[in-house]
Amino acid sequence: MDRTHTHYGRNELRIAQLFTAVIVVVGLLAVACGSSPAPNSPASAPAEVAGFPVTLDSAAGRVEIATEPERIVSLSPTATEMLFAIDAGGQVVAVDDQSDYPQEVPTTELSGYEPNVEAIASYEPDLIVMDAAPPALQRSFRKLEIPLLLQPAPTDISGTYEQLEELGVATGRVEEAEVLVSEMRAEIDELIAALPTLDEPPTYYHELDDTYFTVTSETFIGEIYSLVGLENIADEAKGAGSGYPQLSPEYIIESDPDLIFLADTECCGQSAETVAERAGWDRIAAVHNGHVVELSDDVASRWGPRVVDLLRNVADAVAALEG
Repeated sequence: MDRTHTHYGRNELRIAQLFTAVIVVVGLLAVACGSSPAPNSPASAPAEVAGFPVTLDSAAGRVEIATEPERIVSLSPTATEMLFAIDAGGQVVAVDDQSDYPQEVPTTELSGYEPNVEAIASYEPDLIVMDAAPPALQRSFRKLEIPLLLQPAPTDISGTYEQLEELGVATGRVEEAEVLVSEMRAEIDELIAALPTLDEPPTYYHELDDTYFTVTSETFIGEIYSLVGLENIADEAKGAGSGYPQLSPEYIIESDPDLIFLADTECCGQSAETVAERAGWDRIAAVHNGHVVELSDDVASRWGPRVVDLLRNVADAVAALEG
């Protein structure tokens, strides 16, 4: 879930780090029992009922879960939030050191950046959920016959709904997941319906960190802003094709966004006050009109149920433009 550079953006860097990390698993695999699932096993769509066994098609390939999990290890902050939101928290025995919400999560020293097979296996999990895992790590868990469910950052909000429903199937919480998705859809529809009608779409800049990395409309978080009719100043910037371009202060000042959203208030100590102190930024409409919005880094970084809170913050900022 759900960690370096931005959170959505930082997640991309973390995935790259995972795939290049050296994971020492040879000794563990030498004594592990079991074998990999047969490659010719028929794949199936997620089950529509809570009965087990179930087979899921995930980013790690087919995942077979024989019985309702009772010892889940989550190494993704977003997945952790999702599991607790669908009432599967009682099945979670350990989460990574970045999972800090909700308050009752069983946080450990397990690292999502550099996962250690032996440390994870010591919790005797019957299901592991991650947002990224290099092939060597996936093979390790298959060798140990521990189901691994991968849920990488989606590209749109539909992906959030799909992951919630997938976790519902994986944990025997199908109905709970469906109810949550229905509630999220309704809340988002209500927020969008209440937005004021503006003559022109307001422009915005979303700050990932204090070196001016940002997002484009082609990213998950960019879609959140698009839902409320905002126009992204980064879409035409150099490097926009990556989804996470780094802008220059001059580009931001010249673009003169109506709104600035800070997703680096905790990681980088940024605020409306620090932004106003930047050279030349007092000329930006968002700054001199008081439309710099301070976001929670976590809420602005994870694609779980709290995307509704993020959308509400953005919608409130748009409504304030009329004031």
